Amino acid sequence: MIEKMKFLSITGPKADIDRVVNQYLSKYEIHLENALSELKTVEELRPFMEINPYKELLNKANEFVSQLSQPVSEETGSMDVDTAVKTIQELSGYAANFQEKRTELSKKHEELLSSLQWIEPFLNFDFNIHEVFGFKFVKYRFGKIAHEYYEKFEKYVYDNLDTVFFKCASDEQYVWGVYFVPATQAVKVDAVYSSLHFERMRIPDEYEGTPEEAVSRLKKDLASIDEQLKNCQAEVGKKLESRRSDLLKARNTLDSLSTNFDVRKLAACTKAKNDKQVFYILCGWMTERDAERFQKDIEDDVNLYCILEDDENNILNQPPTKLKNPKLFKPFEMYIRMYGLPAYNEIDPTIFVAITYSLIFGAMFGDAGQGLCLLIGGFLLYKFKKIDLAAIISCAGFFSTIFGFLYGSFFGFEDVLPALWLKPMNNMMTVPFIGKLNTVFIVAVGFGMFLILVAMIMHIINGIKAHDPESAWFDTNGLAGLVFYGAVVAVIALIMTGKKMPATIVLIVMFLLPLLVIAFKEPLAKLVEHKADVMPKEKGMFVVQTIFELFEVLLSYFSNTISFVRVGAFAVSHAAMMEVVLMLAGAEAGSPNWIVVILGNLFVCGMEGLIVGIQVLRLEYYEMFSRFYKGTGREFIPFRKIEKE
Repeated sequence: MIEKMKFLSITGPKADIDRVVNQYLSKYEIHLENALSELKTVEELRPFMEINPYKELLNKANEFVSQLSQPVSEETGSMDVDTAVKTIQELSGYAANFQEKRTELSKKHEELLSSLQWIEPFLNFDFNIHEVFGFKFVKYRFGKIAHEYYEKFEKYVYDNLDTVFFKCASDEQYVWGVYFVPATQAVKVDAVYSSLHFERMRIPDEYEGTPEEAVSRLKKDLASIDEQLKNCQAEVGKKLESRRSDLLKARNTLDSLSTNFDVRKLAACTKAKNDKQVFYILCGWMTERDAERFQKDIEDDVNLYCILEDDENNILNQPPTKLKNPKLFKPFEMYIRMYGLPAYNEIDPTIFVAITYSLIFGAMFGDAGQGLCLLIGGFLLYKFKKIDLAAIISCAGFFSTIFGFLYGSFFGFEDVLPALWLKPMNNMMTVPFIGKLNTVFIVAVGFGMFLILVAMIMHIINGIKAHDPESAWFDTNGLAGLVFYGAVVAVIALIMTGKKMPATIVLIVMFLLPLLVIAFKEPLAKLVEHKADVMPKEKGMFVVQTIFELFEVLLSYFSNTISFVRVGAFAVSHAAMMEVVLMLAGAEAGSPNWIVVILGNLFVCGMEGLIVGIQVLRLEYYEMFSRFYKGTGREFIPFRKIEKE
């Protein structure tokens, strides 16, 4: 169900907005609209321009809360504004004392890490680097060279060049090493290495000992800095833990103040004239019940004015949609939101989906044992984790259990329970003009016809609510379509039961007349709405287009109806799959392998349960929703969510 909404305009002195938000609006759920957009016809309005003074403090408070050992999400109370601000400022000051030290340590950490990355490729160079730096008659170059050039260097150049190359390390791309060259030959040899794309690396003159010794010292220094950083963090953490209660209360207070202050973004202000007082204007939506309570709450407040708009013509935007369904059906709102929320003047299909989804799932997955597992497992998961999908599984499991008794199936065993209705694999019936067919197929198609008729009725209701005569009366799913498809269902029922057919004139009226109405729905709608140009100018093209559209309509009726055969097909396939499981377990011999039985049930329950769940959702969306539901609504989003017990 969709809650009935009321549009409110709230006005008062500009300086009084904080009191109004904190004292009144924070107690109700109100979906605020941009007042400047809603009041376009009102002259000389300007935005409410002020910077939120609590935003920065709230960000700092949230940062501190995230550093607590066990952050909490539930309400822990609040405190007055001054105390909250003072608390966060004190904690910020304490943290700032360590921030300078942490910044210095972090900078040094980056420098040491950079040095480590430079020196690590040369670990195999087992010479004192500092002594190498002191060579006078021999030049040295640290660097890397790509494999393809290194191979050419070894094959064509190395033996003919006055140089020694010491290979230190290599990976998939490069060879790292050091080459030495006489100082007198350095320019020529450097040019040769450069032609081979040798990338020189400048090693800082700060290492003593071998590269291995230098790396060891660097790692020790890095570990020491890491420990100092941890100690700084630990000191701040101890302080935050000691003020845990105050911090959480301050955060809650600042969060409330910041949210309330942000209401200004959607408010408009009147311009001051002749030193007169400036007023703010807030516009938004409340549920009818909350709007009545709000009016009673403010009736004695002389500084606050509230107007409820009853004339829909004065409202620019359609009301937001707030769903309100019984607790049992509420989890199924998830499927509605996936498709799109209903518009304010649409039917909320949540209850319809909850009943049909669970019923069809049960018919397709009829097993008393596996259904009980889904029922209990889904219920426990929803109770402790509050997962909507788990509640849907539990409801579907309930109907699976019922159909399991109707089919006489218990964990795949067909001889444990007596079938209260029929066995899906064995029960057949004779259909006129066709012959013998599985009974569940016939029942599934019949049930699908019934659901399509219900969807058409809901489409007509939506068309009437939207004041759309074409959709309500002349559309494929409107009254014309309902009469035609209803006539088809009635004729099929008469044939199946061997009853007499209606007179030819009745059949013509029931079949031909609705199709003609559907074909001429646009001209008829224009005629009803008293519009000009009832018939299109290109009448020949209109006739051709109409013929093809009628063919498509008839094809869609047929395909949508036949699509429900899958309900019976899955009922039969479930029994067949479990028969295979029991065969593999050796149940026919009288002593089944229970491990195979258990694993087979788990596999079938998981795999087929998932597939059936998807297939039922497909039936809901494509065969039913497509006939009556648009899902173009916008969600009711209050600036502050009120938790209701």
